[in-house]
Amino acid sequence: MSHRLQVLVSPELDAKLGREAQRSRVSKGEWVRQVLIAAVDRPRIGSVGSNAINRLASLGAPTADINRMLAEIETGRQ
Repeated sequence: MSHRLQVLVSPELDAKLGREAQRSRVSKGEWVRQVLIAAVDRPRIGSVGSNAINRLASLGAPTADINRMLAEIETGRQ
């Protein structure tokens, strides 16, 4: 069962929505639905996988103070 959602927008935004829908060759309502789905499905800031830092953190690689890590790298080269 579908639910109706009513949102008031300015005439300028309505015109932009209409143009984007026309470019996509769908109705304005369908275009808005697609954009809403994309917005709620995208990863959130702070969740693993949402950005490069979080993806790196999820690897579980060793970390330490930069000077300590550089010293360990130099020790390994000897």
